[in-house]
Amino acid sequence: MDKNAKIYIAGHRGLVGSAIWRNLQQRGYNNLVGRTHAELDLLDPVAVRDFFDSERPDAVVLAAAHVGGIMANSTYRADFIYRNLQIQQNVIGQAWSHGVKRLLFLGSTCIYPREANQPITEDQLLTSPLEYTNEPYAIAKIAGMKLCESLNLQYGTDYISVMPTNLYGPNDNFHLENSHVLPAMIRKMHLARLLRAADFDALRADIRLRPVSGLDIDTATEAQISARLAEFGIYPDRLELWGSGKPLREFLWSEDMADASVYALLNIHFSDLMPADPSEPVRNTHINVGTGIELTIAELAELVRRTVGFDGEIRWDSSKPDGTMRKLCDVSKLHSLGWRHTVELPQGVDMLYKWYLGQD
Repeated sequence: MDKNAKIYIAGHRGLVGSAIWRNLQQRGYNNLVGRTHAELDLLDPVAVRDFFDSERPDAVVLAAAHVGGIMANSTYRADFIYRNLQIQQNVIGQAWSHGVKRLLFLGSTCIYPREANQPITEDQLLTSPLEYTNEPYAIAKIAGMKLCESLNLQYGTDYISVMPTNLYGPNDNFHLENSHVLPAMIRKMHLARLLRAADFDALRADIRLRPVSGLDIDTATEAQISARLAEFGIYPDRLELWGSGKPLREFLWSEDMADASVYALLNIHFSDLMPADPSEPVRNTHINVGTGIELTIAELAELVRRTVGFDGEIRWDSSKPDGTMRKLCDVSKLHSLGWRHTVELPQGVDMLYKWYLGQD
């Protein structure tokens, strides 16, 4: 792709989008376009059409999505399917109608079936029932991938879908109610450490920067702060986490994900993903992106505990759902296409916690 190509990154301030922006700049691509939610509401079809009319990008990266953890997915089911379908329809649809030939769509490995064979290859998609807790989100994401694939087959576009595993990194969401497991764990462990030390000045600074619903940090007493944090399982002597701690998960540093995404955008084409036998149906042309390395959630908690320096007890609340017990990517397709990860989990967790502290 020409270094002067105009590339629109939807979600350029998010975890992955911001990393993709930096990666492209490091490669010499500086004609990048981004819009905040205040500047462009991707749920508004007229606004998205007007944006494409005026900007006319050469390529699009769709990293914007409505995301969250198990609790958010279980509670706000309509939001997850409606908002993601609308974002995808607007951005992918306008990219196609405006003649954009190259588009990168970000899916997620959490949308594979609950009982998928492990490690999960790309052809496991839609082979059995989805995980109930995030079924609406999964259906929306699958629709986006199939839209890209179908546009390629019918209209000759070159739209690629990648399926990242669990991501973490700078600009992650640390909200106590709707963040993913690793950033949520880091923040809860950090707050528990501060609570254990009775460091309410530091607690107030953290909550002022990252507000907690139902807590006016400027007027709340220490007792009120402690009571509200307890509702999230955060106590001076312990931290209570959802589930049994037994599920196995894989995690990928967001800068690695960005590098894989840009590599795919610049080097991988739809023709590279077609079946070797032309008589076979074309499906599952997406690409898994991960490390191929897993650990239990309990092992992750111990890694975060050591990194944060929390010396209280960790308790597991087995009355809360675990989600799928194991989801490990088979990344052999991506390896065969020329890309591998570089950041291992202990290094990444240490870098993320240092980044988190640097925001205070």
